[in-house]
Amino acid sequence: MADRIAPTSPAAHRPGLSPRRAPVRRAPALPTWVAKAIMAVTGLVLAAFVVVHMIGNLKVFSGAAHFDDYAAWLRTLLGPLVPPEGVLWALRVVLATCLVAHVGCAVVLVRRSGTSAGPHRRRPRPGVMSFGARSMLVTGVILLLFVVFHVLDMTIGTVPPAPESFVPGSPYANLVASFSRPWVAAFYGITMLLLAVHIAHGVRTAAGDLGVTGLRSRAGFAVVGGLAAVAVLVGNAAIPLAVQVGWIS
Repeated sequence: MADRIAPTSPAAHRPGLSPRRAPVRRAPALPTWVAKAIMAVTGLVLAAFVVVHMIGNLKVFSGAAHFDDYAAWLRTLLGPLVPPEGVLWALRVVLATCLVAHVGCAVVLVRRSGTSAGPHRRRPRPGVMSFGARSMLVTGVILLLFVVFHVLDMTIGTVPPAPESFVPGSPYANLVASFSRPWVAAFYGITMLLLAVHIAHGVRTAAGDLGVTGLRSRAGFAVVGGLAAVAVLVGNAAIPLAVQVGWIS
């Protein structure tokens, strides 16, 4: 009996042509778990800074002299060992690096999530946690724009984000002048609400991204994130409100 000949592709009979090979999928340059870990760590650093920054901002209720002294102390921290504003600039570099890494990893994860989900997406369930998860991208973009506005308003003094009466080296007067504008006070208040939602969900999500699996530990992250979110919302939103009603002037 003649041996059966295995079928071959037409390309195998043509000289100079090789059979088609399946495309080789290369591993992503940044693994997803690494991107999630980076996003979690940088998010926790930024959230901690927001809480500490809020505590410092509350010194405005102590009066102009106390608040201006606090701002001057930040610029001379660890002096004369460290040059003026040395610690402040080091902190800015760390925060800027964390912000860039956080936003960059967020973009990577959103793109991968959309690609893997395809046209068949799961419908989100209604609820507070679901709203926090669905709004992370939107609140993140708004908060990024707010950071730019806040730096132009309170640090650099660029008009129109900052008032025309901006005076370098007078943080109390600049804060009052800025929040005396109703639209700026409303913008800050609304942004603080979005920031609270972002922090609460972000801290809770960071637990899973960092490998925390215990129920008590995850619940602890959720509680800490919720408390931080409420503190930031109440503390920071109280300042423009106090300026608007005349408690701070």
